[in-house]
Amino acid sequence: MKNDILNLKGSFDQRKNPGKPGSPKLAKNSIVSVKDIERLILYLEEMKRFWKIEKLLNGCLISVYYNTIIAKSNRCKFFLCNGSKSPNDTIVGAKFSDNKKKHIITHFIPYSAIENSIINAQYVINILNNEFNGSINDIYFNEKKNIECINCKSYNTSKSKFQKIIVDTSYIEKFDVERADFEINKSSIVTLYDTGTNTQELLEKLGIPIFNERILNKTTVLLDEQYLHTLLQKAPYLVAMAVENISELSPSDFSEPFEIDANLIPSPKNEPTIGVIDTLFDERVYFHEWVEFHNKIDVNIPTDADDYKHGTAVSSLIVDGPSINPHLDDGCGRFKVRHFGVATNRAFNSFTIIRTIKEIVAENRDIRVWNLSLGSNDEIKESFISAEGAVLDQIQFENDVIFVIAGTNNRDKDENRRIGAPADSINSIIVNSVDLNNIPADYSRRGIVLSFFTKPDVCYYGGTRDNYISVCEPLGESKVAGTSFAAPWIARKLSYLIDVIGLSKEIAKALIIDSAIGWENHKDFEELSLKGNGVVPIRIEDIIQSTEDEIKFVVEGVSEKYDTYKYSFPVPIYQNKHPYVAKATLCYFPKCSRNQGVDYTNTELDIYFGRIDDNGILKSINKNKQSIEDKEHYLFEEDARKLFRKWDNVKHISEPIKERSKGKKVYKNPMWGMSIKTKERLSNSDGEGIRFGVVVTLKEINGVNRIDDFIQQCHFKGWLVNRINVENRIDIYQTANEEITLE
Repeated sequence: MKNDILNLKGSFDQRKNPGKPGSPKLAKNSIVSVKDIERLILYLEEMKRFWKIEKLLNGCLISVYYNTIIAKSNRCKFFLCNGSKSPNDTIVGAKFSDNKKKHIITHFIPYSAIENSIINAQYVINILNNEFNGSINDIYFNEKKNIECINCKSYNTSKSKFQKIIVDTSYIEKFDVERADFEINKSSIVTLYDTGTNTQELLEKLGIPIFNERILNKTTVLLDEQYLHTLLQKAPYLVAMAVENISELSPSDFSEPFEIDANLIPSPKNEPTIGVIDTLFDERVYFHEWVEFHNKIDVNIPTDADDYKHGTAVSSLIVDGPSINPHLDDGCGRFKVRHFGVATNRAFNSFTIIRTIKEIVAENRDIRVWNLSLGSNDEIKESFISAEGAVLDQIQFENDVIFVIAGTNNRDKDENRRIGAPADSINSIIVNSVDLNNIPADYSRRGIVLSFFTKPDVCYYGGTRDNYISVCEPLGESKVAGTSFAAPWIARKLSYLIDVIGLSKEIAKALIIDSAIGWENHKDFEELSLKGNGVVPIRIEDIIQSTEDEIKFVVEGVSEKYDTYKYSFPVPIYQNKHPYVAKATLCYFPKCSRNQGVDYTNTELDIYFGRIDDNGILKSINKNKQSIEDKEHYLFEEDARKLFRKWDNVKHISEPIKERSKGKKVYKNPMWGMSIKTKERLSNSDGEGIRFGVVVTLKEINGVNRIDDFIQQCHFKGWLVNRINVENRIDIYQTANEEITLE
C-alpha cells in the first residue's frame, strides 16, 4: 500500500528584508596597497586613450577582470561609477575566465566615469600614503573607529568613497576592452552589447545594412558571412556573442524499419493535448486521428520522405507509446498531439525557428506542455546561452507553459562532447537517455551549462543498440534510439500531472525532478553531466504516491517580498521526538537575461526548511545559513553556488538516511517552517510576483505510517489538505471536459 501525495493549500506570509547594508568590508587576509591602486589607474588611463580614438559609441565598453567568481554584493561599487547610477546598473555582459574561476564583467559607461574613477583613486592613494603608510589590511580596515578618525574631506573625498575604492581594488585584477574572436564562416545570429544605440543605426555606420526581418530583438540580428567579417574587423568590441544560424540536426540512431499490422486505436475523446515542434508528420499512420498537423516549413523548401520520419516517430510515442513499448507502460494513457513541422531532417535555421516557436506558442495558448526533440549537432557555448534556449526561457517565464527538450545525441564518439542547442534552456526540462540498467546511453552528450547549471535535468529510456525503442514511422514500426525518444515520455508525464491531475507547472517540474533524485543526492560531476538529477520512474504512480513510511506533500506560493514564509508545518511527534529525515525540491521559472552572459538568471530563490529553535531561528535541514539575519555567515560566491545552488532555478535540499538515524529534538515551538528568500541580480524587481512550487518528503525512521496524524494536525493549523488521488482526479478531469448538449 502507498500513501497519496498531499496538496497543502494555505497563504504564505511576506516580509521585507529587515537587514541594512553595512559599510564595505575587506575579505579575510586581504591587503590593499598603493601599488595595487596605481596598477588599476594605469589600466584606466589605457581605457581613456582607447575610447578617445573610438568615436562609434556615445560611451565606453569596459570589462572588469575580477580575481574570483564575484558575488553581486562584491561587484565594484565605485570604480566606473556614473554619478548616482550604480556600476551594477551599467552591466551589459558577464563571462568566466578560461579556467572558470574568475568573473569578467562588462560595463557600458560614459567617458567621464573613467576620468572620475582615476581622480578619486588618486585621492585614496594620498590617504593610504599619509594615514596608513601605503597599505591597509582587513583587520585594521574593518574596524569602524579606524576609518571614522580620518578627515577624508581634507583629501577631497568621503569615507564612503574611500572604503568602496579600497574594497573594489581588493577584488579587481584589471580593466580591459573585450574583442570578439569567433571562428565563424557562415550566416550567424549576432548579439551586440546593449549600448542604448539603435542597432540598425549602429550597424549602418559601419556599412552594414540591416532589414527588419533580420532583427530578432533590440540587440540581436542575423548577419551573413560578409557583414560579420566587416563587423569583426571594424568594431570587434561591439560583439557580445555569435552563433551559426544554420545548425545540422543532432543525429538519431535508427535500425531498419519493418512492416507491422496497424494497431487498433480508438478515436480520441477528451484526452489532453501535447504540443510537438519537430520535423514533418505523415498523416497516413494508424494514429493520424489523434494528431492535428500544421506544416510551418516554407513552401519553397523541398522535402522528401525522410523529413517525415523523426517527427512522426516522436508523436507516435506521445500518442501511443505504451502500446508499442509495453515494458515502458507509464499508466498515463494516450494523449492527443498538435504537431508543428518546422524543420527538415537535415538542418534547421535557428533564426526562423525562434520566430516560428514564438508564433506557435502565442497562437496555441490552450497547450501547456510542449515537446521539442530537435537539437543542434554543434556544441553549446560555455559563456552564454544559445539564442534558441534564451527564447524558450523567455516564453516559459511569460507564459504558463513548459518545454521538454531532448539532450541531443553524440555521433562522433567524443566522450566530452557538450549538449547542443536548445538543450541549454534553463527553464525547460532537458532529458538525456539511459539503457534499461540506468547506465547512460553511449550516444549521451554532456552538460553542465554555463559551468554551473545542472543540465540535463533528468534521464529516461530512449533506446540503445541492445534495446531499441519502438516507434511508428510512415512505413510502419521502426526500432530507434536517441534522446529524441526519451523526451516524449517525460512530456507525457508532465501533461498528466498538469492537464489531468491539475497541478501547476512549478509543482509538476519539482515532482519529476524529485522522483529522479530519490534519497541519493550525492552525485559526482561525471554523473551530473550525463544523467542530471537521475532517472525518472516509469510508472506515474511512483511519482504521485509515496511509500507507507513517507509523508509527501506539495506547496506553492508567490514571492512578493524578500521573505516568503510559513512556520506551521506539523511534523508528527513520537516519544517527544520528530522521527523523520526530510528532503525538499524547489522549482521556479525566473526571468533570464542572455546579455548578462554567465550571470543568466535574474532572480534567486533560496529555500530553507526545518525546525524552529528556541531562539526563533529556522534550522534548515541542509545547514544553509546564507540569509540568516543578524549574524556573520560569510560564504564565497563559488562555494554558495556549489553547496547551495545559488542562482539555480532548481534547488534540492536533503538529509542523508543512515542505518541508525535518530529522532530530532522537539523545540518549544514544535512546528517546522519553510522560508523562501528572494534576491535580485539586477535592480528591476524581476522576482516580484514569481511563482514557486515545493515538494517535501518526510521519511519515518522506524517505518511507521503517520500520514493521518499529519493530515489532522494540518487541518488544526489552518491548512486545506487535498489528497492527490489518481482515480478521483481522472473523474474530475473527465467530468470537466464532457461536452454538454443543451436541448
